[in-house]
Amino acid sequence: MKSYCSKKGDVKKVWMLIDAKGQVLGRVATKAASILRGKTKPTFTPHVDTGDNLIIINAGGIKLTGKKWEDKQYYRHSGYPGGIKSLTARQLLERKPTELLKKAILGMLPKNRLGRSLRTNLRIYETDNHPHVGQSPKTVTV
Repeated sequence: MKSYCSKKGDVKKVWMLIDAKGQVLGRVATKAASILRGKTKPTFTPHVDTGDNLIIINAGGIKLTGKKWEDKQYYRHSGYPGGIKSLTARQLLERKPTELLKKAILGMLPKNRLGRSLRTNLRIYETDNHPHVGQSPKTVTV
């Protein structure tokens, strides 16, 4: 028996939709990362983009369990000495509601050329309005 290896031209991408309202951040992020990577398909190949296009709506209504709203820190650095800045999860959600979910999902993707190309298949929206109605996305439950 021979192993099947997908090629870039053989992949058929479909549009998926996840509603994140009231869902836990990690659960949504793991489901989204596996859809983007293509691990939900039987034709998964590690070095080929076999994933689907993904739309996530209601990112502002995401939940965190425990005391993570105050305890979880997100850091960034300007590159200058003493230039480290931090935000709590609640502050990040208030400033950029989509960024909390985006950081969680992109952290689960590979850190190489394939991971950078998989990022283009992800679209996150703060509310339930999105411009991709014409693609007729299939709804995914988390």
